Amino acid sequence: MVTRERPTLEAVARRAGVSRATVSRVVNGSTTVAVAIREAVHQAVAELGYVPNQAARSLVTQRTESIALILPETANRVFSDDLFFPAVIRGVSVELDAADKQLVLMMAGSAASHDRVERYAMAGHVDGVMFASMHGADPLPGTLARLGIPVVCSGRPMTPAELPVPYVDVDHVGGVGQAVRHLIGTGHHRIATIAGPQDMIAGIDRLTGYQDTLRDAGLTEHVAFGDFTRDSGLRAMRRLLAEDPQLDAVFVASDMMAHGALQALKDAGRRVPADVAVVGFDDFEISRLSDPPLTTVRQPIVDMGRTMARQMLGLVNDKQDVPDAVVLPTELVVRASA
Repeated sequence: MVTRERPTLEAVARRAGVSRATVSRVVNGSTTVAVAIREAVHQAVAELGYVPNQAARSLVTQRTESIALILPETANRVFSDDLFFPAVIRGVSVELDAADKQLVLMMAGSAASHDRVERYAMAGHVDGVMFASMHGADPLPGTLARLGIPVVCSGRPMTPAELPVPYVDVDHVGGVGQAVRHLIGTGHHRIATIAGPQDMIAGIDRLTGYQDTLRDAGLTEHVAFGDFTRDSGLRAMRRLLAEDPQLDAVFVASDMMAHGALQALKDAGRRVPADVAVVGFDDFEISRLSDPPLTTVRQPIVDMGRTMARQMLGLVNDKQDVPDAVVLPTELVVRASA
């Protein structure tokens, strides 16, 4: 069996009638080479079927053409019924594909995996690192940024780093305020909330939006906590009903928890919205299919991923106009549950 040898840079240089160095510059994207010479090199590349050796190319450009997306969660959580992560990944992938960059997906839901991710990034295997679903005051984004590695976060960092890290977030407080005012405006006065985890900016800001709006309206808070999963929403709703059977509405800090809350209300014989109105946050596809269809605050998750990737590409390409913070708007979507 005859194996065809892979075309080399030298072969392309001979075919184009230029030096090996000139071919290398053209292949690596240099615009300082004359147009006619660039065209000759591109023609020779096409005729020979030359494919650049990525390892050798990286030595020249100091680029891996790969970007990491770090999810500080376990694999079980990422690949569960939570629809947030697929939406973020889809948005990131669209932008990186268009820029011919490879996405490296990594999970860091344990101390060991967190350390492994840190070593991987610091070893230069990727050109930049994006973080989504951050918990607590994780020092890793700031650590990598101080080493000169481009870093972008989804969600405002909980504590400011010594070196500011660009981020993209949504208007959690404003969106929740709109949702709770809608409940008040439709005649509800015993409004509870199922808040998200308080080690995440999304959980903190959505609880703040609820508390601020109720305080402005002179209403009493009724708070239970969940972890953005369906089961935690079911348990929290049961607790709220036990503590105050007269509740007439609940704002739930995620659609998945809201689906659990709907089940708890059904089990308790409470009609939605006649007895208890329910509003969620996310606007996942399943919210249109729930019984009844869920009123919710729409956050542009795919756009968050795309914006985060665009910020990262700007940093990798040394652009000077990369915004430090992007806050995307939210929108109340009214359906039958409220």
